[in-house]
Amino acid sequence: MTLALLVCGLVVALVLVGLFVFGLRRRLIQRSGGTFDCSLRWGLPETPDTSGKGWVYGVARYNGDRIEWFRVFSYAPRPRRVLERSAIDVVSRRLTEGEEELALLSDAIILGCTHRGTRLELAMSEDALTGFLAWLEAAPPGQRVNVA
Repeated sequence: MTLALLVCGLVVALVLVGLFVFGLRRRLIQRSGGTFDCSLRWGLPETPDTSGKGWVYGVARYNGDRIEWFRVFSYAPRPRRVLERSAIDVVSRRLTEGEEELALLSDAIILGCTHRGTRLELAMSEDALTGFLAWLEAAPPGQRVNVA
């Protein structure tokens, strides 16, 4: 009986420590400011897919001329993807369709982009989209920016 209680207590403690580390990691990512919630779908085929598959929820952070994208449900201290401002081309903009409405945050707007030849989609709120497009257009002189 005491062994079962000890094991249950240990499991509860491990779960609490895991949740604490998730929260601490997110706080450390957001500490420097310039973050926004952003879902990402990487390496898309040429035909549009509204099935809702492939979306990963994350947090993006502005860092100079780059956006660092972190998975929310990860313990990794480094970003999963890094997007350089000069390599991002916005190709399309649309609202969520079909099952995407269940996979993404409510009222998300989806940007179809290319980054160094890789097709990807970013889903974010309208406020985050305004900031993202302003950041893209604020490139230093001489850098090309392609915003559709």
